[in-house]
Amino acid sequence: MNKVVLIGRLTKDPELRFTPGMGKAVTTFTIAVDRRFSKDGQREADFIPIVVWGKQAESTANYMSKGKLIGVSGRIQTRNYEAKDGSRRYVTEVIAEEVQFLEWGEKTSSNFNNENPSGNSNKSKGFDEEIYGEDITPVDDGDIPF
Repeated sequence: MNKVVLIGRLTKDPELRFTPGMGKAVTTFTIAVDRRFSKDGQREADFIPIVVWGKQAESTANYMSKGKLIGVSGRIQTRNYEAKDGSRRYVTEVIAEEVQFLEWGEKTSSNFNNENPSGNSNKSKGFDEEIYGEDITPVDDGDIPF
């Protein structure tokens, strides 16, 4: 089984290219994924190269940018090639099967910075009110009979 699921932030804007001949879209980018534990209180991250094909590649390049939070599921793939200097290069990357835009545009899907789109602080509001708004009352899962 070869399956990987990652959530991280783009280290730079995605690069969109089209394959010669067929013209299929391919986007490449790198995400920084925080490690669960850190050394000496310092946060650490791994930088994972991602490849996306087709319509998802075009959407990713059009709607995502440096610093945005993204979710990727796919498979790990290794390949090698001969560099211009004659040396053999090895590459390990994630080939994305599914991409989720967790943060894009001016809004964030999970309000990480505790601000609403107008820029006013929501710090006095509760978490549920911040996510759902004042008009909606979230249901406690304990009240659902199934």
